[in-house]
Amino acid sequence: MIRPGDTFDGTFPFAPHFSGSPGFQMHYVDEGPRDGAVVLCLHGEPTWGYLFRRLISALSGTHRVVVPDHMGFGKSATPQDRSYWLQDHVDNLERFVLALDLRDITLVMHDFGGPVGMGFAARHPDRVRRVISANGPTPFGQPDLLQRLTANVGVSPWFQWVVKAQADGSLESVLGQLGFNILSTLKLNGFENNAVITDAWLAAYGSHFVSHADCLGAIGWAKGFATGAHQFETPSADAERTIRSRPALAIWGEADRTLHAEHFLPLFTALFPTAPVRRLPGVGHYCLDDAPDEIIALIRDFIRRTEA
Repeated sequence: MIRPGDTFDGTFPFAPHFSGSPGFQMHYVDEGPRDGAVVLCLHGEPTWGYLFRRLISALSGTHRVVVPDHMGFGKSATPQDRSYWLQDHVDNLERFVLALDLRDITLVMHDFGGPVGMGFAARHPDRVRRVISANGPTPFGQPDLLQRLTANVGVSPWFQWVVKAQADGSLESVLGQLGFNILSTLKLNGFENNAVITDAWLAAYGSHFVSHADCLGAIGWAKGFATGAHQFETPSADAERTIRSRPALAIWGEADRTLHAEHFLPLFTALFPTAPVRRLPGVGHYCLDDAPDEIIALIRDFIRRTEA
């Protein structure tokens, strides 16, 4: 198991914080000035706050960077009596943000952090200042969401495996051994920069998942997709109007084999038709591992330009 103080050879040197507000011990990083504007980073499957390690260091000199680990991931607890559907993660995030009273939030969302973050934005649009998608879908009541999710399955090896494994009954047994197959799982989802693979990197991503009981978060996200258990938040007209008015940026690694740009970037452009979209050739699904310097520069510049 990951211990609270684990730094993975100094690659994650941030003090651990924990909140019980969601009904379990949710770990989070909280770096930078407490009176600074908040950058809230939301990870996806099967990563955790470690994905944002370079971004935390880059922004925390000027901003309050808050990075929670979703239930069942990273240094957060994995309760055995909870469900792990999208709506549960949105509930958890809502309780967490309200407990810390975070406002003026710049959302940075990767993978399923996108639906979680947009679910929170639908409930509390007044707390969101900016929206940044980094290979993270932005579902927000678009009428073609289901059509796009379905079309993506046809070209995504990960989602093809999820659907097949749920049908043949192997999904839970395979993902229940994620500590042993973390590299193949990450590779299936897609990163292109093999130079990031070190013993510390592998330990950071794999050491939460010691036993089947530790893997409920990863199992739940995949199973919820395959069974239709995830419920996407539908914004009110006022929430949609508010979020549409916010500055937004999409960053998408074009080599993403899991979430294909042609299916998911239109969700973003439908919501933010004049917002910049930065497509990164040769960058995979885990874009913050593949191209951290380029993404940090894009995010820094975007925040600076939209501060007025």
